[in-house]
Amino acid sequence: MITTEEIRAALRKVMDPELGKSIIDLGMVRDIDVAGEGVGLTLALTTMACPLKNRMIDDIKSAIRGLDGTLTVNVKLAEMSPEDRARITAPPQPQPGLAQEFNEIKHVIAVMSGKGGVGKSSIASLLAVALRKRGERVGLLDADITGPSIPKMFGLQHAKGMSPMGLLPAVSSTGIKIMSINLLLQREDEPIIWRGPFISGAIRQFWADVLWDKLDTLIVDLPPGTSDATLTAMQVLPLSGVLLVTSPQDLAGMVVRKAASMAVQLNIPIIGLIENMAYLQCPDCSRRIDVFGPSHSEETARALGVPMLGCIPLDPELARRADTGQIEVYDLDGFTAIADQVSKRIPDVKREPMA
Repeated sequence: MITTEEIRAALRKVMDPELGKSIIDLGMVRDIDVAGEGVGLTLALTTMACPLKNRMIDDIKSAIRGLDGTLTVNVKLAEMSPEDRARITAPPQPQPGLAQEFNEIKHVIAVMSGKGGVGKSSIASLLAVALRKRGERVGLLDADITGPSIPKMFGLQHAKGMSPMGLLPAVSSTGIKIMSINLLLQREDEPIIWRGPFISGAIRQFWADVLWDKLDTLIVDLPPGTSDATLTAMQVLPLSGVLLVTSPQDLAGMVVRKAASMAVQLNIPIIGLIENMAYLQCPDCSRRIDVFGPSHSEETARALGVPMLGCIPLDPELARRADTGQIEVYDLDGFTAIADQVSKRIPDVKREPMA
């Protein structure tokens, strides 16, 4: 007859998809009862509205039937007490990793949009490529945990692994050091279904536990918006400044003004504003087409009191290179001057982390 301990051992392999830990280790499995050909247990959820509860129930039944296919499995649902819920959802508090003792990073620049879909990750990647081509030692931290896109643009799939000092970033074909949550997943399309504290914890660890070694510039691709994950990155990292990215529409300008206000409130210098997808150059007649209407970016820059660093057109070639992992061979002629402006405007003194 199957034992309770055998069931617990089998269920230790069942993970809570949101928290990324075993349901046994989280204390979610209770009141296991084995009677004849049946097994009953209670699954304690953080909330009865959990959207993934049916998936966990199916995983529990599969794990137990893997021990004995003739067993019937009955799973009752319960809700955790506030104390238990607080215990397992408390934000991770990683201690400063050994890697920080070896890292020497001169400048840390955050690329921020406030709004998704304006090409923030493309600008961060192009800036990294431009600085690297100039001979700088460059790192690129993908802090957009739930929407990571940096590895695909560089044709990377996995981090290099662990060393005694910390996690080793992947290295691109031209020598850019890159860390992203997608480099730690088995599949690039595997979703990150995490609550805010765990996302913030991952951002902290990408700074504290990654062996960046010596860098002239670390570029941080922030998540869109001004919520928890962005706040964590802007508080924890010793930022030299923030680079704002917008698109021509006044709507995008309105949202980027929110992002700028956040930087000001956190006392982080704003390096300047870049307009992405500014226009399309007709391939036949070379006429400039304002796909998104007249630009409002100059007005936005003046309202914020920051320099307008340049405009990047819509370019199908950039999209093709990014999709095929070849962004490092993209023609940077239109971006080099912008990268030069960014370098000139980086403050010499980094802001001390707030947390």
